[in-house]
Amino acid sequence: MREFDYLEPRSVEEASRLLAELGEDARVIAGGTALMLAMRQRMLAPTHLVSVARIEALRGIRFDPQLGLRIGALERHSDVARSPLVQQHAPVLASMAARVANPQVRNQGTLGGNLCYADPSTDPPGCLMALDAQLVLGSARGERVLSIEEFLVDYYVTALAPDEIVLEVRVPPLAAGTEGVYTRFLRTAAEHRPLASVAFVARREGALCRQARIAIGASVPIPARMRRAEAFLEGRTVTPAVAAEVADIVAQDIEPVSDLRGNADYRREMVRAATRRTVAELFGLSIDEGMSKT
Repeated sequence: MREFDYLEPRSVEEASRLLAELGEDARVIAGGTALMLAMRQRMLAPTHLVSVARIEALRGIRFDPQLGLRIGALERHSDVARSPLVQQHAPVLASMAARVANPQVRNQGTLGGNLCYADPSTDPPGCLMALDAQLVLGSARGERVLSIEEFLVDYYVTALAPDEIVLEVRVPPLAAGTEGVYTRFLRTAAEHRPLASVAFVARREGALCRQARIAIGASVPIPARMRRAEAFLEGRTVTPAVAAEVADIVAQDIEPVSDLRGNADYRREMVRAATRRTVAELFGLSIDEGMSKT
């Protein structure tokens, strides 16, 4: 690892100006779980690290009746998992956060840092997409708000401008009767990154689905909403056969990646099985999938 200067701005404006001045030689560091690994592996060699750890405006978890949950970018995954506000207003998000990677990462890594890294094989992006989340971005020029779909541009690529940082994540209030389930599939118990993930949020009346949002992650270059499957579910009574049909639609609509962890055909089938199980779980159906919940 090469030498670098470590800078600690105290405000969003100061951090933004430093990033603008230093350009491509600088990297923002929050928890550092991904960045330090990349630097040790010589994938990145910045001359300056701009730490946002002292910017208090990036901390805190609050709930606003109009905006919903407001989660500061510096909140750790463990903070999100343990937050009474998150558990009350978005329990599926708390459930997901409690399973991110491993305890070391959960207690060091931040939600904002995770989203900025844009690793397709992490858990938060897909879950937040199913929750219709937005990100607030800030710089010396002001603030702007993007949906998470707008923010995640490509494989490890986001819509962040060079002088911007993520300020907070907003999760809109869930309508009455809305529930969520997040499922991740691991090849082995020793793995920490899912091979496939399904986030399903639905407003239901018993077995009747009134509204649905489904996001697939890990097996695709960037998490993706499954809008054809969502439209199929809405207004329909959910049975095991319907859950299976939804899973077939999702499997048809994704474009899975192939790599050393699994080829496209394998990933498609894992997404199909995980989707069927996830829909069935939310609606309290019994299925005979041979997959254990992780």
